[in-house]
Amino acid sequence: MTDLNLFNKLVSLPEHLRKEVSDFIESLQTRNKKPKPKRKRKLGLAKGLIKMSDDFDEPLEDFNAYLE
Repeated sequence: MTDLNLFNKLVSLPEHLRKEVSDFIESLQTRNKKPKPKRKRKLGLAKGLIKMSDDFDEPLEDFNAYLE
């Protein structure tokens, strides 16, 4: 059955039956939705991409006035 044949059949139905067809299609779509399986995280993918300076924990010079 082609999309055009299906559309012609749908158009020929009375309005209340079109609503039923629409509801049925929606129920099929929701029933057919499968939850995506969660992918396991792979540890270490960013290893070597992030560098921290040796003085990371040292106070910033901009805050010297606040620290005194």
